Amino acid sequence: MKVAERWNMYFEICRLKELGLKVSQIARHLNVSRNTVYKYGELNPDELKQAIEELKTRQKKLDCVGGVILSWLKEFPDLSAAQVLDWLLERHPEIDVCESTVRNYVSRLRKEHDIPKTIHKRQYEAIEDPPMGYQMQVDFGETKLKNLEGNLVRLWFITFVLSHSRHKYVEWLDRPFTTADVIRTHENAFAYFGGMTKEIVYDQDHLILVSENSGDLILTHEFAVYAEKRGFKIHMCRKQDPESKGRIENVVGYVKKTLPDTGPFLTWTS
Repeated sequence: MKVAERWNMYFEICRLKELGLKVSQIARHLNVSRNTVYKYGELNPDELKQAIEELKTRQKKLDCVGGVILSWLKEFPDLSAAQVLDWLLERHPEIDVCESTVRNYVSRLRKEHDIPKTIHKRQYEAIEDPPMGYQMQVDFGETKLKNLEGNLVRLWFITFVLSHSRHKYVEWLDRPFTTADVIRTHENAFAYFGGMTKEIVYDQDHLILVSENSGDLILTHEFAVYAEKRGFKIHMCRKQDPESKGRIENVVGYVKKTLPDTGPFLTWTS
């Protein structure tokens, strides 16, 4: 499981616990074991960060044949974990693993390399607006704009929208956002809207993910601490999911089409 996925799991478990769901209900909803729910539910952001750092240095039992398994999955995407285990026993009898170990390893490879076993088509339908003051949605975007010399420059922006009223807030930068920028713009948005919503919705692929090093996206421990201190609930959704995040995606598209004429580096609100 990737670092971002572990943080996503952590925030979702915390959110569902706050809603009053039982451990077994959370486990079924997230398709994880109850032990996983217990483990993540007992951690604070600092403890989770330490656990993730420890996992980075721990080698997986199947890493020695990881490249072989990956090549099998790429050639035969519908392979089951049981079939992978059979092939391993035939070709690498020296490896002593159980089926659950192979299943977890195969699942991780599928996620990391985007190799789905089956594809399910989702049905979409409109949902009612949440109550006033309950939910805000946030997303990042980037585009190119000509500067005063007529040269194209890349710009980054962060957008906020209140789910009930559709009031919007946008800030621009001429560089990728850092953790401090994200926290600062959240505070600016709260000040502009006159308060903080109970829940904030983020794209699962951009959940407080900021460009800290040449465009590499990382989930910051600092934002996790900030969210806990501020006390708002975090809700994650799939990328480009019109059921749960269509409002902010419309705002991102709107911003790109209606760039301000006063210059790219100014705060813009509407």
